[in-house]
Order: sequence, then structure tokens, then C-alpha cells
Amino acid sequence: MTLSHIFRKGLWRENAVFRLLLGLCPALAVTTSAENGLGMGLATTFVLVCSNLVISALRKIIPPRVRIPSFIVVIASFVTVVQLCMEAYFYDLYKALGIFIPLIVVNCLILGRAEAYASRNRLVPAVVDGLGMGFGFSLSLFVLGAVRELFGSGTLMGYSVFGLGYEPLLLMILPPGAFIAMGLLLAGMNRFDARSR
Repeated sequence: MTLSHIFRKGLWRENAVFRLLLGLCPALAVTTSAENGLGMGLATTFVLVCSNLVISALRKIIPPRVRIPSFIVVIASFVTVVQLCMEAYFYDLYKALGIFIPLIVVNCLILGRAEAYASRNRLVPAVVDGLGMGFGFSLSLFVLGAVRELFGSGTLMGYSVFGLGYEPLLLMILPPGAFIAMGLLLAGMNRFDARSR
């Protein structure tokens, strides 16, 4: 399998949110805006790439009995780095994402990629897999957040799109709106796949 194929599978065919349905807790909770979705996606991508790198490098050293606790320690270390950097440099985004930043530690996407891929493959493919899965996750959260923000407040990345006369559909920025937007996007992707076959 080539590196480009490893990278691309995370973008569409094995997309964490819309194909594997992993990491739905932050996907549904923080995507009230495109900016929040992108911020959470990039934070998760950083943790995913760095943890894949370290776990792949140490895969022959970590004893099988303690591999899951070892993975969690590695992931938690990078989550702490992300949390402190966001608090220092992106405080508004840090406040908006709240508890979901430390919860990246238990994101099943990251732990799943550590167990299923990074612990069984060499360094470069593991990093490329982390990049592909992370960018796919970021793209999914950005699109979900953009749809919710667009219809829920009439803006995109904070800029007005529909003008002053637009009546926002407030349901879209509330929790049920996350499920509605997610369902519509899943249906759209499935329809696209069915037609492309």
C-alpha cells in the first residue's frame, strides 16, 4: 500500500466521523461553529500524528501486557501539550472547546489508530496514517460545524453570509441540530457513494 493511499483512506473511505462513526462525542458537541470544529479537528490531528509517531517508534519495546496503558500515557502527554498551547495562544477557542480538549485522551479514534495501525507498522506509514485520519477528522468537524453555523446563525467563520434579513434556524446550534446535520451529511455521502458506483 502506497503512502498516498494510506493518507487518502482517512479522508473518505475510512473517514472517522462519516464512515467509521468514531469520535462522535466531540463531533456532535463542539461543532456549533466552523471555527470550533476546525480547532478541535486540528488539536486531535496533532495528538494523533504525534502519538502514532511515538507508539510506532516504541512498538517493539512496549510489552504486550501494558500496551493500552502505555498508549494512554503517550496520548495524554500530547493532549497536555495541546491543552497548554491552546490556553496560552488561543484562549477564546480553548474556552469554547472546554472539557472536550482533555477528553481527546479517550477519543476512540486516537486509541484505535494506536492499537490497529501505529503499534503494527513502521514509523513513516504510521505518521502518514495519522495525518490522513486527522485531516479527515478535521474536515468532517469543519463541514459539520459550517453547516450548523450557516443555518443556525447565518454566518460562516463569524462572517455574515445570508445578510440581515435571515431568520436563523436556532435548532441547528442546539444539540438536536448536531444529530440532524450529521444525519443529513451521512445521507449525502451515502448517496454520493451509491451514485459513483
